[in-house]
Formats: sequence, structure tokens, C-alpha cells
Amino acid sequence: MPKKLLQKFMPKPETIRNHKYLRIFGSLLNDPNLWTLNRKSAPGSFAIGLFVAWLPLPFQMVIAAGMAIYFKVNIPLAVALVWLTNPITMPFMFYAAYLLGANILGMDTTDFAFEASWQWVESSIGTIGPPFLLGCVILGAIFALISFFVIKSLWKYSILFKWKKRS
Repeated sequence: MPKKLLQKFMPKPETIRNHKYLRIFGSLLNDPNLWTLNRKSAPGSFAIGLFVAWLPLPFQMVIAAGMAIYFKVNIPLAVALVWLTNPITMPFMFYAAYLLGANILGMDTTDFAFEASWQWVESSIGTIGPPFLLGCVILGAIFALISFFVIKSLWKYSILFKWKKRS
């Protein structure tokens, strides 16, 4: 895995440490293992970041940072991967999660018109909520597992390629 390529796109440790919502972690952010990028931390960071990206929760960056601290993996990479969900990708991702959850639960997919109001959320949480949440958790777990093994394999093969190139 090209370490320099990943480091180019990752936020700097100072940016993460000074983020207003991530300051709650305080001295936990001083562990140097949380800021290094190596073959052990990268796959875990990808798994955490992509799993949390699928969760329909506010403060995903804080959740990803907390999980990265707990599992002692790279915080900037885990937090950056949460940005996969943004206003452009969210409707497609969450609709796919709803369809998957409805299919697993054996429910018919209902047509609904999204409204950006708390009243709409309260009224539709009973009908589309369970399949939507199930789909989010399943897709998050699938993407986390796939990314973990793909990044682990890519890192391994890049090291083998470098060894082969040296000899």
C-alpha cells in the first residue's frame, strides 16, 4: 500500500487534536501509535472508518475517533474515511441500505417522499426505520470486512513487491 499516497490525503494530527468535538478525548490523543500509518493500523482504520460511515448517526467523526483510540489504529485515516458519507452520497447509500434491510426482513419496499422535518422522521421511523437500520449495520459490516482484508492484502503485496525489486 503506498504509504505516502495515503499520508497525502490524511488530515494532520494537529487538525484532529484541535477539532472542537474531538477535544473531549484530551490526553488520549497523545499516543503516538494513533498517528502512525503502518501495516497494522491501516486495515483497522479503513474498517472503522467505513463501518461508521454507514451508521446514520450525528457526530460520526467523534465515533470513528473513539473507536480508533479504543482499537489503537490511525485516527486521521479512520476520521477521513467517515467523510465518505456526505450530502451527495448519503441518499444513494441510505436508500441501498433500506432496500437491503427490507429484502432481508421480507418486507415490501414502500414508496415514500422524504421531508427534512422531525415530524416526518417520527412518523416514518416505525415503517422504514427497522429495515433501514438493519441495512446500514449489514452494509457497514460488509464494507468494513472487505476493506480490512483488501488493505491488509495490498499492504502485504506492496512489501513483497519492494523486496522482490531490491533483489
